[in-house]
Amino acid sequence: MSALFEPFTLRDVTIPNRVWMPPMCQYSAAPEGPETGAPNDWHFAHYAARAAGGTGLVLVEATGVSPEGRISPYDLGIWNDTQVEAFRRITRFLVSQGTVPGIQLAHAGRKAATDQPWKGGAPLTPDHLGWQPLGPSPVAFDEKHPVPAELTTAQIASVVGQFADAARRALAAGFEVAEIHGAHGYLIGNFLSPHSNRRTDEYGGSYENRTRFALEVVDAVRAVWPDDKPLFFRISATDWLTEGGWTPDDTVRFARDLQAHGIDLLDVSSGGNASGVRIPVGPGYQVPFAARVKAETTLPVAAVGLITDAEQAEKILSNGEADAVLLGRELLRNPSWARHAARELGGDVHVPDQYHRSV
Repeated sequence: MSALFEPFTLRDVTIPNRVWMPPMCQYSAAPEGPETGAPNDWHFAHYAARAAGGTGLVLVEATGVSPEGRISPYDLGIWNDTQVEAFRRITRFLVSQGTVPGIQLAHAGRKAATDQPWKGGAPLTPDHLGWQPLGPSPVAFDEKHPVPAELTTAQIASVVGQFADAARRALAAGFEVAEIHGAHGYLIGNFLSPHSNRRTDEYGGSYENRTRFALEVVDAVRAVWPDDKPLFFRISATDWLTEGGWTPDDTVRFARDLQAHGIDLLDVSSGGNASGVRIPVGPGYQVPFAARVKAETTLPVAAVGLITDAEQAEKILSNGEADAVLLGRELLRNPSWARHAARELGGDVHVPDQYHRSV
């Protein structure tokens, strides 16, 4: 059997194949009013198409644990029951197609309150749908972003509680996998990296202090997330800085800590926390980071980063570089990528009855 189409079991959840959809923001939720942050018809059609196309796991886009935790006012949120009910429509359909529904719980930190990307993605002001971003230190992401308000220790504890509350709601909404977003320069990643964390208290300075907030979030979520359901963590394996940033060595060390605190899989990405860095983008350019974690720890990993064709994905898995692959842009281009890859590799994948004539 093709490695790409072997089932993968974590705790008591079996994902039917290793073709997974990573979180990709759609910036399409209502920015204000009673439906703020709730998924709508666009989100349903978007995620339903990938499930009908045979994707084994769909991770719903970065979903704010609080209003100020959203990347933009157009992002999804899961801080109230209206949002929970709207998510149930999506999770029910995904399960009906044999796809495992997952959700990424997120806080945007110092990169919050920006406009939709197709409108330029500029920071928004409080008088136009924006708000004051938060961070570990009063250090702006770049010259265009505002200086974030430094979180107090009491506010840090409050955010930890928001992640736990969001996990409870995610469970009520029907999700079977939860992922904590610690990558791409958002709040948890802000704390991890010395580039963005200049604190001098128990949440800054040493590796142990900079990872404290992340592990407190993991512990709080794991305490409310059922023992039979897996919990993922997404990380940027490097800031791509020559000095003064988070490094691949840190990632390997942190992977062991995360596993000890109940994380079941590390979703390995990179970058996003430092502006103006040069990233050597190319096919599979982030896979070596996942491969190193897999080689040096016992924590399962998923690889991402310009994985586009079936043979490439198959090779990553058969070489033991990762346990699953996450296809972003390729699944945006082709919702039925998994079905096409199964035909090419001789794998078995779910096909809806209505689409059997396409096999």
